[in-house]
Amino acid sequence: MAQPVSIAQGSYGMISERTRLRMIERLRQQGIRDERVLAAMYEVPRHLFIDQALATRAYDDVSLPIGQGQTISQPLTVARMTEKLLEGRSSPGKILEIGTGCGYQTAVLLKTGAQVYSVERLSGILDKARLNLRNAKLVHARLVHGDGHQGLPDVAPFDGIIMTAAARQVPPALLPQLATGGRLVLPIGDQEQHLWLYEKTATAIQETRLEAVRFVPLLPGKQ
Repeated sequence: MAQPVSIAQGSYGMISERTRLRMIERLRQQGIRDERVLAAMYEVPRHLFIDQALATRAYDDVSLPIGQGQTISQPLTVARMTEKLLEGRSSPGKILEIGTGCGYQTAVLLKTGAQVYSVERLSGILDKARLNLRNAKLVHARLVHGDGHQGLPDVAPFDGIIMTAAARQVPPALLPQLATGGRLVLPIGDQEQHLWLYEKTATAIQETRLEAVRFVPLLPGKQ
Protein backbone atom coordinates (compact mmCIF):
# COMPACT_ATOMS: atom_id res chain seq x y z
CA MET A 1 0.00 0.00 0.00
CA ALA A 2 1.38 3.42 -0.96
CA GLN A 3 2.39 5.73 1.86
CA PRO A 4 0.82 9.21 2.12
CA VAL A 5 2.63 11.76 0.02
CA SER A 6 5.36 13.75 1.71
CA ILE A 7 5.10 17.23 0.19
CA ALA A 8 8.29 19.23 -0.13
CA GLN A 9 7.80 22.92 0.51
CA GLY A 10 8.76 25.59 -2.01
CA SER A 11 9.28 23.21 -4.93
CA TYR A 12 8.13 25.58 -7.67
CA GLY A 13 7.90 29.02 -6.12
CA MET A 14 5.21 31.16 -4.56
CA ILE A 15 2.74 31.05 -7.46
CA SER A 16 1.43 27.70 -6.36
CA GLU A 17 2.52 26.69 -2.86
CA ARG A 18 -0.76 27.14 -0.99
CA THR A 19 -2.91 26.64 -4.07
CA ARG A 20 -1.26 23.29 -4.89
CA LEU A 21 -1.81 22.13 -1.32
CA ARG A 22 -5.45 23.18 -1.51
CA MET A 23 -5.82 21.31 -4.81
CA ILE A 24 -4.47 18.11 -3.22
CA GLU A 25 -6.77 18.40 -0.22
CA ARG A 26 -9.72 19.02 -2.54
CA LEU A 27 -8.82 15.93 -4.57
CA ARG A 28 -8.72 13.88 -1.37
CA GLN A 29 -12.16 15.18 -0.40
CA GLN A 30 -13.43 14.31 -3.89
CA GLY A 31 -12.38 10.70 -3.41
CA ILE A 32 -8.90 10.38 -4.93
CA ARG A 33 -7.05 7.82 -2.81
CA ASP A 34 -3.96 6.75 -4.79
CA GLU A 35 -1.01 8.48 -3.13
CA ARG A 36 1.08 8.12 -6.30
CA VAL A 37 -1.48 10.18 -8.16
CA LEU A 38 -1.74 12.80 -5.42
CA ALA A 39 2.05 13.12 -5.23
CA ALA A 40 2.31 13.51 -9.00
CA MET A 41 -0.45 16.12 -9.08
CA TYR A 42 1.31 18.10 -6.39
CA GLU A 43 4.74 17.90 -7.98
CA VAL A 44 3.73 18.90 -11.51
CA PRO A 45 3.55 22.72 -11.83
CA ARG A 46 0.19 23.03 -13.62
CA HIS A 47 0.66 26.76 -14.15
CA LEU A 48 3.48 26.00 -16.61
CA PHE A 49 1.03 24.19 -18.91
CA ILE A 50 -1.40 27.06 -19.50
CA ASP A 51 -1.19 30.62 -20.77
CA GLN A 52 0.34 33.03 -18.27
CA ALA A 53 -2.85 35.11 -18.29
CA LEU A 54 -4.71 32.15 -16.76
CA ALA A 55 -2.03 31.23 -14.21
CA THR A 56 -4.10 32.42 -11.24
CA ARG A 57 -6.71 29.77 -12.14
CA ALA A 58 -4.19 26.99 -12.73
CA TYR A 59 -5.09 25.02 -9.58
CA ASP A 60 -8.85 25.61 -9.63
CA ASP A 61 -10.97 22.57 -10.43
CA VAL A 62 -11.84 23.77 -13.92
CA SER A 63 -10.81 22.99 -17.49
CA LEU A 64 -9.04 25.86 -19.29
CA PRO A 65 -8.42 26.71 -22.95
CA ILE A 66 -4.98 25.99 -24.42
CA GLY A 67 -5.59 27.15 -27.99
CA GLN A 68 -6.85 25.64 -31.26
CA GLY A 69 -10.12 24.66 -29.62
CA GLN A 70 -8.36 22.38 -27.10
CA THR A 71 -8.46 22.39 -23.30
CA ILE A 72 -6.53 21.24 -20.26
CA SER A 73 -8.80 18.97 -18.22
CA GLN A 74 -9.82 19.89 -14.70
CA PRO A 75 -7.55 18.41 -12.00
CA LEU A 76 -10.22 16.01 -10.72
CA THR A 77 -10.65 14.48 -14.18
CA VAL A 78 -6.88 14.08 -14.62
CA ALA A 79 -6.57 12.50 -11.17
CA ARG A 80 -9.56 10.21 -11.65
CA MET A 81 -8.43 8.92 -15.03
CA THR A 82 -4.87 8.39 -13.81
CA GLU A 83 -6.07 6.59 -10.69
CA LYS A 84 -8.30 4.26 -12.71
CA LEU A 85 -5.46 3.56 -15.14
CA LEU A 86 -3.03 2.60 -12.35
CA GLU A 87 -5.47 0.86 -10.02
CA GLY A 88 -4.22 -2.53 -8.88
CA ARG A 89 -0.75 -2.08 -10.39
CA SER A 90 2.42 -1.80 -8.32
CA SER A 91 4.16 -0.18 -11.30
CA PRO A 92 2.51 1.97 -14.00
CA GLY A 93 4.50 0.28 -16.78
CA LYS A 94 4.26 1.45 -20.39
CA ILE A 95 1.43 3.87 -21.08
CA LEU A 96 -0.01 5.19 -24.35
CA GLU A 97 -1.69 8.59 -24.15
CA ILE A 98 -4.02 9.61 -26.98
CA GLY A 99 -4.19 13.42 -27.11
CA THR A 100 -1.06 15.08 -25.70
CA GLY A 101 -2.70 18.49 -25.52
CA CYS A 102 -0.64 20.88 -23.42
CA GLY A 103 1.33 17.97 -21.91
CA TYR A 104 -0.11 18.16 -18.39
CA GLN A 105 -1.56 14.64 -18.29
CA THR A 106 1.71 13.43 -19.84
CA ALA A 107 3.62 15.09 -17.01
CA VAL A 108 1.43 13.55 -14.32
CA LEU A 109 1.93 10.09 -15.82
CA LEU A 110 5.70 10.63 -15.94
CA LYS A 111 5.70 11.63 -12.28
CA THR A 112 4.00 8.36 -11.34
CA GLY A 113 6.96 6.54 -12.90
CA ALA A 114 5.24 5.52 -16.13
CA GLN A 115 7.04 5.08 -19.44
CA VAL A 116 4.91 7.37 -21.60
CA TYR A 117 4.21 7.43 -25.32
CA SER A 118 1.86 10.23 -26.35
CA VAL A 119 0.14 10.94 -29.69
CA GLU A 120 -1.17 14.37 -30.75
CA ARG A 121 -2.80 15.21 -34.10
CA LEU A 122 -2.17 18.99 -34.01
CA SER A 123 1.46 19.90 -34.66
CA GLY A 124 1.14 23.36 -33.11
CA ILE A 125 -0.28 21.94 -29.89
CA LEU A 126 2.42 19.26 -29.84
CA ASP A 127 5.15 21.91 -30.15
CA LYS A 128 3.67 23.71 -27.12
CA ALA A 129 3.56 20.46 -25.18
CA ARG A 130 7.25 19.82 -25.87
CA LEU A 131 8.09 23.32 -24.59
CA ASN A 132 5.86 22.95 -21.52
CA LEU A 133 7.44 19.61 -20.60
CA ARG A 134 10.93 21.03 -21.04
CA ASN A 135 10.04 23.97 -18.80
CA ALA A 136 8.79 21.52 -16.19
CA LYS A 137 12.01 19.48 -16.58
CA LEU A 138 10.04 16.41 -17.70
CA VAL A 139 11.49 15.36 -21.02
CA HIS A 140 11.35 11.56 -20.99
CA ALA A 141 8.06 11.02 -22.82
CA ARG A 142 8.08 10.02 -26.47
CA LEU A 143 5.78 12.50 -28.24
CA VAL A 144 4.43 11.56 -31.67
CA HIS A 145 2.58 13.65 -34.26
CA GLY A 146 -0.11 11.28 -35.50
CA ASP A 147 -3.72 10.11 -35.60
CA GLY A 148 -4.77 8.86 -32.19
CA HIS A 149 -7.30 6.47 -33.71
CA GLN A 150 -4.37 4.33 -34.85
CA GLY A 151 -2.45 4.25 -31.56
CA LEU A 152 1.19 3.19 -31.86
CA PRO A 153 1.19 -0.44 -33.00
CA ASP A 154 4.96 -0.44 -33.57
CA VAL A 155 5.63 -0.10 -29.82
CA ALA A 156 2.63 -2.03 -28.47
CA PRO A 157 1.60 -3.74 -26.27
CA PHE A 158 0.87 -1.15 -23.57
CA ASP A 159 0.09 -1.72 -19.91
CA GLY A 160 -2.37 1.14 -20.08
CA ILE A 161 -3.97 3.46 -22.63
CA ILE A 162 -5.52 6.79 -21.69
CA MET A 163 -7.46 9.00 -24.10
CA THR A 164 -8.06 12.69 -23.46
CA ALA A 165 -10.63 13.29 -26.21
CA ALA A 166 -14.10 11.82 -26.59
CA ALA A 167 -14.74 9.10 -29.16
CA ARG A 168 -18.15 7.82 -30.26
CA GLN A 169 -16.84 4.30 -29.70
CA VAL A 170 -13.53 2.69 -28.82
CA PRO A 171 -11.22 3.06 -31.83
CA PRO A 172 -10.83 -0.52 -33.15
CA ALA A 173 -7.02 -0.31 -33.32
CA LEU A 174 -6.57 0.36 -29.59
CA LEU A 175 -7.75 -2.73 -27.71
CA PRO A 176 -5.40 -5.06 -29.66
CA GLN A 177 -2.52 -2.81 -28.51
CA LEU A 178 -3.40 -3.38 -24.84
CA ALA A 179 -1.40 -6.00 -22.96
CA THR A 180 -3.20 -8.76 -21.07
CA GLY A 181 -4.01 -7.28 -17.67
CA GLY A 182 -3.91 -3.78 -19.14
CA ARG A 183 -6.47 -1.01 -18.84
CA LEU A 184 -7.95 1.51 -21.26
CA VAL A 185 -9.59 4.66 -19.82
CA LEU A 186 -11.41 7.03 -22.18
CA PRO A 187 -14.45 9.26 -22.58
CA ILE A 188 -17.15 8.00 -24.94
CA GLY A 189 -20.10 9.95 -26.26
CA ASP A 190 -21.15 12.99 -28.21
CA GLN A 191 -23.57 15.36 -26.44
CA GLU A 192 -23.62 13.06 -23.41
CA GLN A 193 -20.23 11.65 -22.42
CA HIS A 194 -19.06 9.20 -19.77
CA LEU A 195 -15.70 7.81 -18.79
CA TRP A 196 -15.33 4.11 -19.58
CA LEU A 197 -12.85 1.60 -18.24
CA TYR A 198 -11.88 -1.42 -20.35
CA GLU A 199 -9.85 -4.18 -18.69
CA LYS A 200 -8.23 -6.86 -20.83
CA THR A 201 -8.01 -10.35 -19.38
CA ALA A 202 -6.63 -13.47 -21.04
CA THR A 203 -10.09 -14.37 -22.31
CA ALA A 204 -12.25 -11.23 -22.43
CA ILE A 205 -12.62 -7.46 -22.28
CA GLN A 206 -14.44 -6.19 -19.19
CA GLU A 207 -16.27 -2.86 -19.55
CA THR A 208 -17.26 -0.44 -16.77
CA ARG A 209 -19.07 2.86 -17.20
CA LEU A 210 -17.87 5.58 -14.83
CA GLU A 211 -18.97 9.18 -14.27
CA ALA A 212 -20.19 11.82 -16.72
CA VAL A 213 -17.49 14.05 -18.24
CA ARG A 214 -16.99 16.66 -20.96
CA PHE A 215 -14.12 16.43 -23.45
CA VAL A 216 -13.34 17.83 -26.89
CA PRO A 217 -14.05 15.28 -29.66
CA LEU A 218 -11.47 12.83 -30.97
CA LEU A 219 -10.92 13.78 -34.60
CA PRO A 220 -9.25 11.73 -37.35
CA GLY A 221 -6.06 12.55 -39.24
CA LYS A 222 -3.35 14.98 -38.29
CA GLN A 223 -2.63 18.66 -38.97
